[in-house]
Amino acid sequence: MIAQSSSSKKSMLKSPCTLDVHTFLVGRPVEEVKDVDSYRAHLPERSVQASDLCTEFTEISPAMVVKVAASGGMELLSTEENSKAEYRYVTVRAPRLAGFPLKCFTWFLETGMTSSLILPKLKKDNLITKTLVESKYDEPPMYIPQFPREAARLVQEQMVLQVQPDTVPTDSVVSAVRCLPPQALDKVYNEVEDKQYSFRHWTIRDYAQAYISGRLTPIQVAERFISAVEDSQNQGMNLFSAMDSRDVLAQAAESAARYKKGQPLSVLDGVPIAVKDEIDCLPYATTGGTTWLGEVRQTKDDAQAVKCLRSCGAVMVGKTNMHELGMGTTGINPHYGATRNPYDKTRASGGSSGGSAAAVAAGICPAALGVDGGGSVRMPAGLCGVVGLKPTFGRTSNVGVLPLNWTVGMLGTLTGTVEDALIMYAAIQGALPHDHIVSFPPPANFPLLMDSHEETMRRGKLMGNLKFAKFSEWFNDSDEPIRKACCRAVRLVQQLYDTQVVEVTIPELEEMRLAHFVTIGSECFTSLGMDYQQSGLEASGGDVRVGFSIYESFNSREFIAAQQMRFRQMHYHNEIFKRADIIITPTTGATAPLLRRNAENCGELDYGLGAKLMRFLIAGNFLGLPAISVPIGHDEDGLPIGLQLIGRPWSEATLLHVAAVIERLCSSFREPPDVLYDLLL
Repeated sequence: MIAQSSSSKKSMLKSPCTLDVHTFLVGRPVEEVKDVDSYRAHLPERSVQASDLCTEFTEISPAMVVKVAASGGMELLSTEENSKAEYRYVTVRAPRLAGFPLKCFTWFLETGMTSSLILPKLKKDNLITKTLVESKYDEPPMYIPQFPREAARLVQEQMVLQVQPDTVPTDSVVSAVRCLPPQALDKVYNEVEDKQYSFRHWTIRDYAQAYISGRLTPIQVAERFISAVEDSQNQGMNLFSAMDSRDVLAQAAESAARYKKGQPLSVLDGVPIAVKDEIDCLPYATTGGTTWLGEVRQTKDDAQAVKCLRSCGAVMVGKTNMHELGMGTTGINPHYGATRNPYDKTRASGGSSGGSAAAVAAGICPAALGVDGGGSVRMPAGLCGVVGLKPTFGRTSNVGVLPLNWTVGMLGTLTGTVEDALIMYAAIQGALPHDHIVSFPPPANFPLLMDSHEETMRRGKLMGNLKFAKFSEWFNDSDEPIRKACCRAVRLVQQLYDTQVVEVTIPELEEMRLAHFVTIGSECFTSLGMDYQQSGLEASGGDVRVGFSIYESFNSREFIAAQQMRFRQMHYHNEIFKRADIIITPTTGATAPLLRRNAENCGELDYGLGAKLMRFLIAGNFLGLPAISVPIGHDEDGLPIGLQLIGRPWSEATLLHVAAVIERLCSSFREPPDVLYDLLL
């Protein structure tokens, strides 16, 4: 079982043991090494210890390793435009099941004799066997995203304000606000009332200004928030799984008292912020969208990110609905209801942070926390027309986050604007000394987004010097409205700033998707499998039960091969970032799918749809790269479309800078949702 394989590998890394010497190069030029034996002769008089992994491993590249690896493995491919690597158009071979057929399929998978026949066939038909069992990779496994030491030095970001790692959240937020253009609130109110300008959400600064001016108090906004949540629930939106109105009002009263004294803690003071039900936030249980996990795992403290936001005065307003245990892409939850898309209530919000994305899109709060293990922040952001930011792995602390996936999941934010993405990022960024990461982050940079003439000229130069990487076959493997909208957004940037687009190839994308699937599934089963089998099996939806049956079937060979694929993909992406600054893709391959009635009571199994929605999202999780989704328009049905930017490790400021430019250029294409609440007018 993968649980045994995973734990044994982790224990190996905690105690010194001799590693195969060809996985490290110590002071010897690669071109002088003719074979492994001659290379060994030049090694120092000591063997490399596993305890050296954190320091020495990051000094080499996968390209180095493959030159001294044993022959017979899969060669590393070029990332150049003319690479012989071919883009694989894949149709996932799995049926779409819901209702009674899903219940029957679940029963077959949970029955020993039939599952032993079905699971191997599913793996073979969907290329898991070929990719992770029958293919040989010579690279060493990379068990957690890790970046070369020089990665931080290579990210020479321009037009930024740097904050040191020990900066407290309130000071960090103050620094972020200093990077923003002045507020012209009277103009904003007139634009909204006259309906003559493009749609935009109220920002965090709009809330703060309303409080400072005395036009509204945090208590009044809290009351409006509670009414909006109740009304949305009556409409069947199912945005929240838990909301304690008395707790919300108590927090708002404390904030109102601070404003009355003229002593708000920060621009976030009194601002309603929602939290995905995968993140600890008192007084709520963290259920992960289940009915049983909150009883098995007690919530004793706030997550680190929630503590940061509370220290800034934010009002933590409740737990947002999510796809059960994050095992899906639609946001359908058989226990708390399907989270509906504010742009069309018959459509999905996306998974698994759909409640957070939909709450922001509907104007119920300006920002929310999510967790992104397989695009779970960026996907619903794209489908709901909001901004979804997933920082670099290790940039924020995962303390207090439900351990569904240790090495691919990380905190992210859902906001109505890029401006608010910066403020939320400023509040929660910062790793803790005991975080389980290998590459600790350098000081954070915040982009200077001011709009003075001087800053505008500098921004033009910055954008003109940037290079976008585009793998056209991959980029174009999306529905036509998405492809057209994304091409339009890129073209607008090119026309205004002459930003260069570099054609590249990213080999083995389908192999990376499968490796991510095996990794996230293995980690989830290792973390929760025993509790699930004892307490959650009968209480879970059909899609979760099928998921756990598949996850349990992964073996050590498949898991380790998946980590070797992580090593290969890190090499490919590092090669691309030598020639470009940002990889551009659509956020999703399709707009928000329809919610089917027969899926709402027991869940839905549709891996084909899931693969299409996740097509462009995997690298951000599997490799820990920072990424952001920014809304750029709508399809013919009025459904939102997002553009994704993937950056080098630690380049959040550059992503935010470019996202702000794209947001402004595409602002005229944005439309308000059908379900929209206004807490400030």
